[in-house]
Amino acid sequence: MAEKQSGYRDYSSGDIAAYSVTEASRYVRIPAPTLRTWVDGQSYGEQSMRSPFLPLLDAPEYNPTRLSFNNLIEVFTLRALRTKHGISIGAAREAMGVAQQYYQIDRLFLRPEDLRTQAGKLFLKKYGELVNLNRSCQLAMEKVLNDSLERIELDDSNLPIRLFPMAGDTNRVIAIDPSIAFGRPFIVRNGISTIAIIDRLNANEDEEEIAEDYGLLPEEMKQAIIYEQAA
Repeated sequence: MAEKQSGYRDYSSGDIAAYSVTEASRYVRIPAPTLRTWVDGQSYGEQSMRSPFLPLLDAPEYNPTRLSFNNLIEVFTLRALRTKHGISIGAAREAMGVAQQYYQIDRLFLRPEDLRTQAGKLFLKKYGELVNLNRSCQLAMEKVLNDSLERIELDDSNLPIRLFPMAGDTNRVIAIDPSIAFGRPFIVRNGISTIAIIDRLNANEDEEEIAEDYGLLPEEMKQAIIYEQAA
């Protein structure tokens, strides 16, 4: 018998349209054409034998498409599995549907706490069955998933409120928070956006002067440069 997901969760504050596809793709390190397909879907014309690719995510605005902070969380989590294991989107979509239906969850990849528990295990189990993964591969995927979820900060209602997007940022220097810097990546200690730092560097300003103006520590300056240059 299906287990009912207890409690109603309001995602409205994180569902405000804030990012173009290009911006979102930079922030979570996924090619823009891939992200656009995930959000807008893709058709292949009447002569093609391929079935249309249906949207994987719901954006708050279309024409033009703009994504929300919650969309960033969903993309970030799914991308981690795709990057490490090259997961099949078709199989992932079906496995998500099974887990969501069984646990009556509307947006599985927006629920880090659910992904850590039975709903996440069901997703991985179903996905493994669809693509014939052995147990060791399923365990490896579970570790990647859990490592990614550790970089999402939750509020008291277990809703995502902050994302630490850099895998190598062990001190959590850089974050994305919809309530700070208009939802753009920023330095956690003082709220300075990373793009403001890079814009000044690209204008040939001295690195030490920029750090002094913003009161940045050497590690903060370094992480800002690494993050923006990787975009």
